[in-house]
Amino acid sequence: MHAIQIAETGGPEVLRYTEFPAPTPTEEEVLVDVTVAGVNYIDTYYREGIYSAEKPFIPGFEGTGRVVYDPQGQIAEGTLVAWHHAFGSYAEQVCVSRNGLVAVPDDFPTEIAASMLLQGMTAHFLSHGVYELGEGDTCLITAGAGGVGQLLTQMASSLGATVYTIVSSDEKEKISYACGAEHVFRYREGWGEQVRRLTGGRGIDVVYDGVGQSTFFESLEAVRARGTVALFGAASGPVEPIDPQLLNKHGSIFLTRPSLGAWTAQEGEFKMRAQAVVQAIMDGDLKLNVSASYPLEEAAQAHRDLQSRSTTGSIVLRVTPD
Repeated sequence: MHAIQIAETGGPEVLRYTEFPAPTPTEEEVLVDVTVAGVNYIDTYYREGIYSAEKPFIPGFEGTGRVVYDPQGQIAEGTLVAWHHAFGSYAEQVCVSRNGLVAVPDDFPTEIAASMLLQGMTAHFLSHGVYELGEGDTCLITAGAGGVGQLLTQMASSLGATVYTIVSSDEKEKISYACGAEHVFRYREGWGEQVRRLTGGRGIDVVYDGVGQSTFFESLEAVRARGTVALFGAASGPVEPIDPQLLNKHGSIFLTRPSLGAWTAQEGEFKMRAQAVVQAIMDGDLKLNVSASYPLEEAAQAHRDLQSRSTTGSIVLRVTPD
């Protein structure tokens, strides 16, 4: 089969389109023909070696496609499914845990299906778990026009929260407002203080920071006393270790580094969050924007565009025709 292989970690150029042996599913897995693979920031962390994997490896975690073979005979061949945690999804075939599959209606757009779970469930656990947003709450979201940012803005707004976002351009500002943000700022020094002034000096109840290194200390400035900073990503690089006394200085704030794995680990959590996202999209209450689609062999360009902030919303790789 064709796949994207990483033999050595590094920049986007290490993503090589090549032949790779087809995988064989265990009894707890299902073999799937990949139609579309989602592209996410976590893929760049593995590509760069921030997260480790035995080399050579195929990156990618998320996608949609049709079942080829179920060793237990429970899922019919040809069933359209989506997944968010199957390492090796930048390939024509991948093995997916049967407990991590979601059935998708045949008329559901495959590019939406391929990118809805990782970002959608991340937005869900942030707004319905890490900090339970409700009427009158305030939240700030970095990368407000990104994939998670757009979905989280919509969810937070629908819960009655006032949403502040940070974006990098006029185009992205318009996108963020369209998703429900009430105040949009730019990446420049001092936006934490701007947020404080806008809130009468109080600060924000919760900051959802998926950018990391370049925004983290401003996030601490923006949050209220005894508020929460949820550092859920590192698009600009990982945050260096800090002295816990810094949290006291900013008003006894809570700092968490959450992950989707931890927030879908309890019995029934994955199903609950996945169903909530799929149903919201089907009902039209949640709109997922796939802004760019690339052939599998152009994975390197997809990574370049993602990391240069030239994309908005989600991006995907077209693997095989459905």
